[in-house]
Amino acid sequence: MVQAQSEEREDNGAISTKLLNEFLKEHRKVEKQQGTIVELKTALAQQQNEIKALAATVKEQAAQIQKVSAQVELSKPAPRTVLNNQ
Repeated sequence: MVQAQSEEREDNGAISTKLLNEFLKEHRKVEKQQGTIVELKTALAQQQNEIKALAATVKEQAAQIQKVSAQVELSKPAPRTVLNNQ
């Protein structure tokens, strides 16, 4: 009976060790995933800032194009009427 209890304790100890090792393995995976999530969130924030900056640049360029187009339109000579006297 003492031997059976000893073997049972050893089995329980082996099971506990396996469970602990599995837990630690999964815990390391979770930590790695959390690090990846932080990196992805940082990259996303940078991309969103770049998109905002690009959108502002596009709006500014569109306004400049409209301004130049209006200036070109104003600088065109007025159409002349040519009289053909025969």
